[in-house]
Amino acid sequence: MAYDAIVVGLGGMGSAAACHLARRGRRVLGLERFGAAHEMGSSHGRSRIIRQAYYEGAEYVPLLLRAYELWEELERESGRRLLTLTGALMVGSPEGELVPGSLRSAREHGLPHELLDAKQVRERFPTLRPSPGEVALYEERAGFLHPEECVRAHLDLAARDGAELRFGEPVLSWRAVGERVEVRTGSGRYEAGHLVITAGPWAPELLAELGLPLRVERRVMFWFGPEEKRVPPIPVLLWEPEDGDLFYAVPDGWRGGVKAAFHHAGGSPCTPETLDRRVREEEALGVRERLARHAPTLAGRCLDAKVCMYTLTPDGHFVVSLHPDHPRVAIACGFSGHGFKFCGVIGEILADLATRGDTLHPIGLFSPGRLGERAS
Repeated sequence: MAYDAIVVGLGGMGSAAACHLARRGRRVLGLERFGAAHEMGSSHGRSRIIRQAYYEGAEYVPLLLRAYELWEELERESGRRLLTLTGALMVGSPEGELVPGSLRSAREHGLPHELLDAKQVRERFPTLRPSPGEVALYEERAGFLHPEECVRAHLDLAARDGAELRFGEPVLSWRAVGERVEVRTGSGRYEAGHLVITAGPWAPELLAELGLPLRVERRVMFWFGPEEKRVPPIPVLLWEPEDGDLFYAVPDGWRGGVKAAFHHAGGSPCTPETLDRRVREEEALGVRERLARHAPTLAGRCLDAKVCMYTLTPDGHFVVSLHPDHPRVAIACGFSGHGFKFCGVIGEILADLATRGDTLHPIGLFSPGRLGERAS
């Protein structure tokens, strides 16, 4: 059977792309090397932070506003609970990156927010212990997504709208052949008018000819139970301490604890094949010590831990584009540990690229050409 589009990788981005393409009446084939909503890549862990006052760059905010609309639409259409709004508190030095960057985005786009000094933070959130010189930006319309449910919702609606989804079928190779693309797996060969590659940490392999400077790193997420039986509720936390090792904590309904991890510190390079999925006691102790310093009542016993992968670009921005050599191939990769919140709108963008060859969304920041001559 000939397809209009083949989507390679059905994690966060690929499931959304398949959903948007099928919704537009395209004949879609989705190929995934594991099962639906698996824990082998980068789209799991029971929560993913979503926020609008984006310290990574004000250019992201228009995409975030659309992302919120699409998550709420997906909730209504799927009947699944996908988004929990808790508010978010970004804490750090007034000379750091986190708070000033968040403030720039909030002011440039007129986002509701509050600026708090350390005393105000302690009064409002008695669980937290900011240093006297630290400040915080509070954003009420922030919280977290339930990533496994988000992936399942996109896959369910894609299948409902006619997409053929094949699991346990890794892609071995692809090539452009005239006006078609061809994809080969261990089970067969498939053709389509367009190809969408959303392969996460497998992208360096499937896009090797582009020479993208992608770096895959191991990350560990931890869940801690509170030391006290009753802990006042907290918002999502992003904290940039003096040493710059930004960490986060997400309120978790599971046993009333929190999920916490370092955002970038401590990552080790890997490939999907060499990833060490064992979690060591000292790794949990490092995160627990950071919690104990800044939110002591949250630094209880480690209840669980999961390993995932970040696929990083040198500048931390995404790669979302048509393939520079093959206009029938759309690529999305290098989400650098902050991409999941964008899944819905990235899926919409990829559907645009695969059906129209362009998109009205602002994606100039994500051009592969910025990363080197061969990537352009």
